[in-house]
Parts: sequence; structure tokens; C-alpha cells
Amino acid sequence: MDILETDAYDRRKRRNMSCALLVSLLPFFASTALYFYLWTPDSPASITSAGVKSAPILLLAAAVLSWNGGQSVLGVVGGLFFSAVGDCCLIWPEHFLHGMGAFAVAHLLYAVTFLTARYATYSSSSWNRFLYVILLIVGGGFYTYLYPFLQKAPDSEILTPAVGIYVFLITLMGILAIRTRNTATLLGSLFFMVSDMSLALQLFKVVAPMKHGNLIVMVTYYLAQLLIAVGDVKATENKDAFAKWKTT
Repeated sequence: MDILETDAYDRRKRRNMSCALLVSLLPFFASTALYFYLWTPDSPASITSAGVKSAPILLLAAAVLSWNGGQSVLGVVGGLFFSAVGDCCLIWPEHFLHGMGAFAVAHLLYAVTFLTARYATYSSSSWNRFLYVILLIVGGGFYTYLYPFLQKAPDSEILTPAVGIYVFLITLMGILAIRTRNTATLLGSLFFMVSDMSLALQLFKVVAPMKHGNLIVMVTYYLAQLLIAVGDVKATENKDAFAKWKTT
């Protein structure tokens, strides 16, 4: 098999994999559509609403697990599982801190995953370092802006440092996503930050309740998780392809 035939074969293989990946994600898309169809602003907190909200993330975890196997349990699959736990907790306002803790674990698992050998590593460029600084400024600036509103919360003595730790972890996750230079992974981390910032601004009464506030939060959230999951699958594919190229 010559070089041109090998290249054509690899293109067909990538195309077939993309189609198979899309098929495996259909349950996620269907459950996401069901969530937006059933959700209303005055939906009561219940086991059913928690299940409908977390189902897309659990189905996404199952899809990643089917592609990457057990190696992803302590990585993106684990992060998705803890995200689903966080989704359930946030259904009940009194469990907000528990939900934030679950999402903090998810961000930590994502961050550790982005450091593994499955993601290609690159030497840090000046452009990367510039983006690191931008994210640090955004994360630190957002927490500073949020701080006075956290102080007004009834449980501010716990909430204020907890939110600070959470902001640090999601910012760290975003920085390590930049390091991977995986487009889907990077965009997923940025959409996650946008989703959480939108939620925090509304939850801590920084802005007046928005008509489509929940829609903004959940669209960016589901999109973030989808991109991180796809990025993880693609990272494994690209690593395998690179290893194959080195042995030829």
C-alpha cells in the first residue's frame, strides 16, 4: 500500500469514525431536546426533574466510556458523572453547596485528564502564555466583582471561600485546556466558564432575573460538556494516529 492509498484509507477511517461518534451521541441530543421541551421557569423540584436534567450528561458519559474504555473513568467520564450529581443537587436550592462541590470535583478531573499522555503536549508559546494570563485575569476579576454580593448571602462565611476555590478550579481547567490545543476541549472549557458566570450573576442577584436566563445557562452548559466529551474522544484518536505514524 503506497502513501496515497494509506492517506485515503486514513481519511475514510476518520470519516467513518466521525459518523459512528455522531450516532453514539444521538441519545444525548434526544435527551437534551427532551429537557428543553419539558422545562418551564416554574418547574417544581422533584426526582423527575433531576433525572431529566442529568440524563443528557449521563448519556454523554456512557458514549465516552464506549469509545475510550475504563481509562476515562478517572477522567472525562468521571467528570461527567460528578457533573450529573451536581445537576441533581442544584435542582434543590438548599443543596447548592453540594452541587458546587460535585462540579468542583468534575473540573479537577477534567484538569488532570488534560495533563495525561492521551492529550498531545506542546511547548508553551508566547500566545499560550498570553491566553493563560487572560483567563487568570477573567477568573480573578470575576470573583472580585462577585465578592460583595457573596458577602450579602445568608451563609457567606462558607459560600465566599467555597466560590473562590470553585473559580480557581474552573480557571485552572480552562488553562490546561488551552495547553492541549484541542479545539473542542478549549471551546468546551470556555463555554463552561460562560455558563457558570451566567448562573452566578443571576443566582447571587448581581443582575436582575433574565427572561431567558436558564436557557442561556443550560445551552452553554450542555454545549460545553458535549465539546469536552468529543475532545476527549478525538484526543485518543489523534494520539493513536500519531503513534501509528511513528511506527511506519
